[in-house]
Amino acid sequence: MDQPVLPQQFVRLLNDLFRITADRLTPSTTFEDLGLDSLALMELVVSAEQECGLVLPERAMDLTPGTRLDEAARVLSAAVPSQQGADTPSALEAS
Repeated sequence: MDQPVLPQQFVRLLNDLFRITADRLTPSTTFEDLGLDSLALMELVVSAEQECGLVLPERAMDLTPGTRLDEAARVLSAAVPSQQGADTPSALEAS
């Protein structure tokens, strides 16, 4: 069975912000595995908000270094359609 794929926009955001190559990003990787601390996660949330043009819910602020990338992508992606409308695809979903 194939491993789930992270949304391309999420992968690009991590690469743009932290210069982390896609081959290091798997759904089960944690931010801590990538050497990212809570300050880096706040930078990620702010960048995602700016890129998507929205304010993420409080749940997005609960990301910790121990959070898995698939969990973080799910939290961030879930926030986008709820603010843009159900018919609009999430900016953080795979293209």
